[in-house]
Amino acid sequence: MSRRQVEITPDLVIRAYRAGLFPMAESRGADRLYWLDPELRGVLPITGFHLPKRLRRTVLSGRFQVTADADFAAALAGCAAPAPGRGDTWINPEIEHLFGTLHALGVAHSIECWEGGALVGGLYGVALGGAFFGESMFSRARDASKVALVHLVARLAIGGFTLLDTQFLTAHLAQFGATEIPRADYKARLAAALEVPAIWPDPDAATLEAEIRAMRQG
Repeated sequence: MSRRQVEITPDLVIRAYRAGLFPMAESRGADRLYWLDPELRGVLPITGFHLPKRLRRTVLSGRFQVTADADFAAALAGCAAPAPGRGDTWINPEIEHLFGTLHALGVAHSIECWEGGALVGGLYGVALGGAFFGESMFSRARDASKVALVHLVARLAIGGFTLLDTQFLTAHLAQFGATEIPRADYKARLAAALEVPAIWPDPDAATLEAEIRAMRQG
Protein backbone atom coordinates (compact mmCIF):
# COMPACT_ATOMS: atom_id res chain seq x y z
CA MET A 1 0.00 0.00 0.00
CA SER A 2 1.41 3.41 -0.93
CA ARG A 3 1.73 6.09 1.73
CA ARG A 4 -0.26 9.21 0.97
CA GLN A 5 1.67 12.46 1.34
CA VAL A 6 0.02 15.01 3.62
CA GLU A 7 -0.61 18.33 1.90
CA ILE A 8 1.40 21.12 3.50
CA THR A 9 -0.84 24.16 3.87
CA PRO A 10 -0.15 27.57 5.40
CA ASP A 11 -2.29 26.57 8.41
CA LEU A 12 -0.19 23.43 8.90
CA VAL A 13 2.99 25.51 8.74
CA ILE A 14 1.66 27.85 11.44
CA ARG A 15 0.71 24.93 13.67
CA ALA A 16 4.16 23.40 13.13
CA TYR A 17 5.92 26.61 14.15
CA ARG A 18 3.80 26.79 17.29
CA ALA A 19 4.95 23.25 18.11
CA GLY A 20 8.60 24.12 17.52
CA LEU A 21 9.06 22.61 14.04
CA PHE A 22 9.97 24.31 10.78
CA PRO A 23 9.97 23.18 7.13
CA MET A 24 12.86 22.94 4.69
CA ALA A 25 13.57 21.42 1.30
CA GLU A 26 16.76 19.49 0.61
CA SER A 27 17.59 21.77 -2.31
CA ARG A 28 16.18 24.46 -4.56
CA GLY A 29 15.06 21.78 -7.02
CA ALA A 30 13.58 19.38 -4.46
CA ASP A 31 9.87 18.61 -4.78
CA ARG A 32 9.23 17.66 -1.15
CA LEU A 33 9.53 19.38 2.20
CA TYR A 34 10.55 17.90 5.52
CA TRP A 35 10.17 19.07 9.12
CA LEU A 36 13.05 19.85 11.45
CA ASP A 37 13.08 19.80 15.24
CA PRO A 38 16.79 20.17 16.16
CA GLU A 39 18.17 18.95 19.48
CA LEU A 40 19.91 22.32 19.84
CA ARG A 41 18.17 25.52 18.73
CA GLY A 42 19.78 28.81 17.84
CA VAL A 43 18.33 31.89 19.55
CA LEU A 44 19.36 35.51 19.35
CA PRO A 45 18.71 37.90 22.26
CA ILE A 46 16.47 40.84 21.53
CA THR A 47 17.34 42.65 24.74
CA GLY A 48 21.10 42.32 24.95
CA PHE A 49 21.69 42.08 21.20
CA HIS A 50 25.37 42.79 20.58
CA LEU A 51 25.93 45.51 17.96
CA PRO A 52 29.57 45.79 16.81
CA LYS A 53 30.83 49.37 16.69
CA ARG A 54 31.76 49.34 13.00
CA LEU A 55 28.36 47.95 12.04
CA ARG A 56 26.65 50.52 14.26
CA ARG A 57 28.34 53.28 12.27
CA THR A 58 27.18 51.68 9.02
CA VAL A 59 23.60 51.29 10.24
CA LEU A 60 23.40 54.91 11.38
CA SER A 61 25.22 56.32 8.34
CA GLY A 62 22.17 56.22 6.10
CA ARG A 63 24.04 54.27 3.44
CA PHE A 64 21.10 51.88 3.08
CA GLN A 65 17.41 52.64 2.91
CA VAL A 66 15.76 50.01 5.10
CA THR A 67 12.10 49.03 4.72
CA ALA A 68 9.76 46.41 6.15
CA ASP A 69 7.33 44.41 3.99
CA ALA A 70 7.96 46.74 1.04
CA ASP A 71 8.71 43.82 -1.31
CA PHE A 72 8.36 40.51 0.49
CA ALA A 73 8.47 38.49 -2.73
CA ALA A 74 11.77 40.08 -3.79
CA ALA A 75 13.31 39.53 -0.36
CA LEU A 76 12.25 35.88 -0.43
CA ALA A 77 13.59 35.49 -3.98
CA GLY A 78 16.89 37.01 -2.87
CA CYS A 79 17.17 34.44 -0.10
CA ALA A 80 16.37 31.65 -2.55
CA ALA A 81 18.91 32.72 -5.18
CA PRO A 82 22.43 31.26 -5.41
CA ALA A 83 25.17 33.45 -3.96
CA PRO A 84 28.96 33.30 -3.61
CA GLY A 85 29.73 30.40 -1.30
CA ARG A 86 26.12 29.19 -1.53
CA GLY A 87 25.45 27.45 -4.82
CA ASP A 88 22.13 26.01 -3.71
CA THR A 89 19.50 26.83 -1.11
CA TRP A 90 16.77 24.99 0.80
CA ILE A 91 14.08 27.39 -0.47
CA ASN A 92 12.17 25.65 -3.24
CA PRO A 93 9.08 26.91 -5.12
CA GLU A 94 6.73 25.31 -2.58
CA ILE A 95 8.42 27.23 0.24
CA GLU A 96 8.09 30.43 -1.80
CA HIS A 97 4.38 29.80 -2.38
CA LEU A 98 3.67 28.91 1.27
CA PHE A 99 5.49 31.90 2.69
CA GLY A 100 4.01 34.23 0.11
CA THR A 101 0.60 33.15 1.40
CA LEU A 102 1.72 33.56 5.02
CA HIS A 103 2.82 37.10 4.17
CA ALA A 104 -0.60 37.83 2.65
CA LEU A 105 -2.11 36.58 5.92
CA GLY A 106 0.07 38.99 7.92
CA VAL A 107 2.14 36.22 9.51
CA ALA A 108 5.37 36.37 7.48
CA HIS A 109 7.40 39.57 7.24
CA SER A 110 10.49 40.88 5.51
CA ILE A 111 13.14 43.52 6.00
CA GLU A 112 14.69 44.97 2.84
CA CYS A 113 17.93 46.94 2.36
CA TRP A 114 18.15 49.20 -0.67
CA GLU A 115 21.10 51.06 -2.16
CA GLY A 116 20.73 53.37 -5.10
CA GLY A 117 17.19 52.10 -5.63
CA ALA A 118 18.33 48.46 -5.91
CA LEU A 119 17.51 45.71 -3.44
CA VAL A 120 20.90 44.63 -2.05
CA GLY A 121 19.99 42.61 1.03
CA GLY A 122 17.27 41.49 3.37
CA LEU A 123 15.66 38.74 5.38
CA TYR A 124 12.29 37.19 6.11
CA GLY A 125 10.60 35.21 8.86
CA VAL A 126 7.40 34.39 10.70
CA ALA A 127 5.83 36.26 13.64
CA LEU A 128 3.51 34.45 16.07
CA GLY A 129 2.69 36.00 19.43
CA GLY A 130 5.95 37.28 20.88
CA ALA A 131 8.09 34.88 18.85
CA PHE A 132 9.82 35.68 15.57
CA PHE A 133 11.21 32.77 13.56
CA GLY A 134 14.03 33.99 11.33
CA GLU A 135 14.13 31.99 8.13
CA SER A 136 16.86 33.29 5.82
CA MET A 137 18.82 36.36 4.82
CA PHE A 138 20.83 37.45 1.81
CA SER A 139 23.33 40.13 0.88
CA ARG A 140 24.49 41.57 -2.45
CA ALA A 141 26.46 44.41 -0.83
CA ARG A 142 28.76 44.40 2.17
CA ASP A 143 26.86 44.56 5.47
CA ALA A 144 23.40 44.68 3.83
CA SER A 145 22.05 41.57 5.55
CA LYS A 146 23.62 42.62 8.85
CA VAL A 147 21.92 46.01 8.65
CA ALA A 148 18.63 44.23 7.95
CA LEU A 149 19.16 42.07 11.03
CA VAL A 150 19.84 45.11 13.24
CA HIS A 151 16.63 46.73 12.00
CA LEU A 152 14.72 43.50 12.61
CA VAL A 153 15.91 43.30 16.23
CA ALA A 154 15.02 46.98 16.77
CA ARG A 155 11.50 46.38 15.45
CA LEU A 156 11.05 43.28 17.57
CA ALA A 157 12.10 45.19 20.68
CA ILE A 158 9.68 48.01 19.88
CA GLY A 159 6.87 45.52 19.20
CA GLY A 160 7.33 43.64 22.49
CA PHE A 161 8.73 40.36 21.10
CA THR A 162 10.57 38.10 23.54
CA LEU A 163 12.03 35.32 21.36
CA LEU A 164 14.07 35.47 18.15
CA ASP A 165 14.56 31.95 16.81
CA THR A 166 17.49 31.59 14.37
CA GLN A 167 16.97 27.81 13.96
CA PHE A 168 20.71 27.07 13.96
CA LEU A 169 23.78 28.76 15.44
CA THR A 170 26.38 30.06 13.00
CA ALA A 171 29.58 32.04 13.52
CA HIS A 172 27.89 34.90 11.67
CA LEU A 173 25.07 35.01 14.24
CA ALA A 174 27.32 34.34 17.25
CA GLN A 175 28.96 37.76 16.81
CA PHE A 176 25.59 39.32 17.70
CA GLY A 177 25.17 37.21 20.83
CA ALA A 178 23.34 34.17 19.42
CA THR A 179 23.58 30.95 21.43
CA GLU A 180 22.30 27.38 21.30
CA ILE A 181 19.83 26.03 23.83
CA PRO A 182 18.50 22.46 24.29
CA ARG A 183 15.24 21.53 22.58
CA ALA A 184 13.29 21.31 25.86
CA ASP A 185 14.46 24.78 26.95
CA TYR A 186 13.59 26.20 23.55
CA LYS A 187 10.09 24.77 23.62
CA ALA A 188 9.50 26.17 27.11
CA ARG A 189 10.63 29.62 25.93
CA LEU A 190 8.53 29.26 22.79
CA ALA A 191 5.38 28.38 24.77
CA ALA A 192 5.86 31.47 26.93
CA ALA A 193 6.57 33.71 23.93
CA LEU A 194 3.46 32.56 22.07
CA GLU A 195 1.36 33.97 24.92
CA VAL A 196 2.91 37.44 24.59
CA PRO A 197 0.64 39.95 22.78
CA ALA A 198 3.41 41.42 20.63
CA ILE A 199 2.72 43.35 17.45
CA TRP A 200 4.71 43.74 14.23
CA PRO A 201 5.31 47.49 14.57
CA ASP A 202 5.48 50.32 12.08
CA PRO A 203 7.76 52.74 13.95
CA ASP A 204 8.88 56.08 12.58
CA ALA A 205 12.53 56.65 11.71
CA ALA A 206 13.31 58.50 14.95
CA THR A 207 11.94 55.67 17.11
CA LEU A 208 13.93 53.08 15.16
CA GLU A 209 17.11 55.10 15.41
CA ALA A 210 16.68 55.56 19.16
CA GLU A 211 16.23 51.82 19.61
CA ILE A 212 19.36 51.08 17.56
CA ARG A 213 21.41 53.66 19.49
CA ALA A 214 20.34 51.98 22.74
CA MET A 215 21.69 48.55 21.69
CA ARG A 216 24.66 47.10 23.54
CA GLN A 217 27.84 47.99 21.66
CA GLY A 218 30.92 45.87 21.05
